[in-house]
Amino acid sequence: MAGGVLADEGALKRAHLYEHRITAYFIFACIVGSLGGSLFGYDLGVSGGVTSMDDFLIEFFPGIYKRKQKHMHETDYCKYDNQILTLFTSSLYFAGLISTFGASYVTRIYGRRGSILVGSVSFFLGGVFDILRLRLQAVPLYLSEMAPAKIRGTVNQLFQLTTCIGILVANLINYKTDQIHPWGWRLSLGLAVVPATLMFIGGLFLPETPNSLVEQGKLEEAKAVLIKVRGTNNIEAEFQDLVEASEAARAVKNPFRNLFARRNRPQLVIGAIGLPAFQQLTGMNSILFYAPVMFQSLGFGGSASLISSTMTNAALVIAAIMSMYSADKFGRRFLLLEASVEMFCYMVVVGVTLALKFGEGKELPKSLGLVLVILICLFVLAYGRSWGPMGWLVPSEIFPLETRSAGQSVVVCVNLFFTALIAQCFLVSLCHLKYGIFLLFAGLVFGMGSFVYFLLPETKQVPIEEVYLLWRQHWLWKRYVEDHDEKTDQ
Repeated sequence: MAGGVLADEGALKRAHLYEHRITAYFIFACIVGSLGGSLFGYDLGVSGGVTSMDDFLIEFFPGIYKRKQKHMHETDYCKYDNQILTLFTSSLYFAGLISTFGASYVTRIYGRRGSILVGSVSFFLGGVFDILRLRLQAVPLYLSEMAPAKIRGTVNQLFQLTTCIGILVANLINYKTDQIHPWGWRLSLGLAVVPATLMFIGGLFLPETPNSLVEQGKLEEAKAVLIKVRGTNNIEAEFQDLVEASEAARAVKNPFRNLFARRNRPQLVIGAIGLPAFQQLTGMNSILFYAPVMFQSLGFGGSASLISSTMTNAALVIAAIMSMYSADKFGRRFLLLEASVEMFCYMVVVGVTLALKFGEGKELPKSLGLVLVILICLFVLAYGRSWGPMGWLVPSEIFPLETRSAGQSVVVCVNLFFTALIAQCFLVSLCHLKYGIFLLFAGLVFGMGSFVYFLLPETKQVPIEEVYLLWRQHWLWKRYVEDHDEKTDQ
């Protein structure tokens, strides 16, 4: 089978001995930990809406404001083509890219909880400066390490759900603040301090993950936390796996160099580079950033464009809820492949529809506009239950403990780089490629689906410390792992 198979339960060391119950302590930890997604989502949603507000454009980009008013109800792909304007959005992610390099050190030395607290404080300051992105690394990792293997997919999707809720809330706020003249856009940006404050207060009571405590040598504390989050005293099998993984991790002096070792090639290619890059190359974040701008470019009025973008973001929330149910039921690999087919079809249809109705200065018929909104909503639904959440879930569960913090740093680094790149290039690409930009995304989605089909094994319900066994069963990756094992035996 091209993508490998799920490891047989008997082959997974002590996996069949793991026990757990859902406790109030575990639920609290997951809810508070996942609040980091709301910060990320609000950041995504608010920036695109603000760049379409008249008051913001009048103050900073009067030339674009005049161009927008001249062609308000017309199709004009180049209405917002301004690199300084797009830099307003992409600069937030280039700044986050720089901060990511320090995040690995914070996450490994001070733990996942410490990283979440630092991230919430930095985002509180980010209401003014908007610079650090430590929470992006810590939150998916925290949720994956806290969750029992059988429901890890569902729990990790809390990050995606809160991210989507943050985006939707940002759109609703943008819709209201757009009517507050002339300072409504300032209120949209400033309200970022609200979720940051909630996360910081909750984070003070947040337990550290057992994995991180073992990594720090706090074995008794790790055992106590594991008992509380699993709701059972019978945790010896899982605890022993954590201790053994930690002992292997301590032998690694340079996690980043180790990440590039031959035996870690699957994690590097799939988790650190492939999935986070492809997650952005779907074009989804371009729609999230610039939905109001894009809909206005296609002929919708100011309020109509914000309503349309709010509809797409509501679809994203629905998709996130769907993914919480389906990730552990159908598996990561199935969701990625099925959605790739859907997303490819939607992008092709959007591109062809615009090609047939091509021409700047022409009014976009309401019926065609409705078709475009529906197609984009369907695209969002497909992405929101697949590449959106799986792009964070799969990388957070495939790295061994010795490279986990370093690996997650690279994941966030690659994700932010492509996020910023797409944010910076989308509007100029829309201007020059016109409908072709959607066909380009369709081609990228086809490549993504092929990547998953040939290279990604299924990680559903495999304990996080034993995912490495999957590589030994994969048609390609076993060559790298077996070569290492043979050299080790010699």
